[in-house]
Amino acid sequence: MSEGTMQRRAQRDDQRARRTMRAGGLNRLLAAAAAVPVMLIAAGCSSGSDSGSGDESGAAQKSGGASASTSPSAEPTVQAAAYGALPEACGVLSKKTLTALVPKAPAKGKEGASSDTAARASCSWSSLDNNGVKGSQFRWLNVSLVRFETDAASSGEQQAQEYYAKQVQDVAATAGAKNPKSQAVAGTGDQATTVRYDLKKSEGAFKQQTVVSRVENVVVTVDYNGAGLAGDKTPDAAALVKSAELAAKEAVASVEAANGEGAGGGSSLPTPSKPSSTAPSKSPSASASASAAKKS
Repeated sequence: MSEGTMQRRAQRDDQRARRTMRAGGLNRLLAAAAAVPVMLIAAGCSSGSDSGSGDESGAAQKSGGASASTSPSAEPTVQAAAYGALPEACGVLSKKTLTALVPKAPAKGKEGASSDTAARASCSWSSLDNNGVKGSQFRWLNVSLVRFETDAASSGEQQAQEYYAKQVQDVAATAGAKNPKSQAVAGTGDQATTVRYDLKKSEGAFKQQTVVSRVENVVVTVDYNGAGLAGDKTPDAAALVKSAELAAKEAVASVEAANGEGAGGGSSLPTPSKPSSTAPSKSPSASASASAAKKS
């Protein structure tokens, strides 16, 4: 083989080797290029997964924050008291009514002691009609007003209902009461009951009428007591009851008027054949009885 032939063969082998090397490099480059999208896709999936977790976590935090910031459901409130005032106790009855029930009583009643007249007040009147040798007619009238405020435990109206029921029971259970009788009274506030009984005292036989009424969160109690002293006849119980119930109706109307309802004012009371009067839930005061005995 000639020297020229050998050189040409060597050149061809060298060219083939270079082509092979170039082909190998290109293949590696293509393989690397093909791997890049796969890596990008994998990275994208991984990033999406992390982002989702973050969103869920953020949503949970938001949800938790909202739930924590949401105020708890408000507790049911107790109903506010309907009435916030009481009338002046000595002014709840008209002059006409006082003249019919306690004709010999001073023009102004005796106001009861109270540390808060907006919550509790009372007034009383005493009357003694001296008929000389025929004896005397004694009457005693008392009006008490109690107003209840709503508190955290119960409404003013609920407290008034409880007090009203207790008042009726206590009057019926008065010591020494004879033949106690109770009856409901219509048209006087939201609830009203009359309790009547006889009470025997050394001064005479007393007829006791107590009317307990409730209007909203206020309880009105009217005590009306009558007796014939020093030989005068015992007053008619039915007439005393009627007078006491009309007085209670008028007192309730005065409570309503003091709180912007109704007009209050005088009841249509019959003029008794003998002076009417009132008495406390229990026996009349000793001073009143003593005074009656002296004048008789």
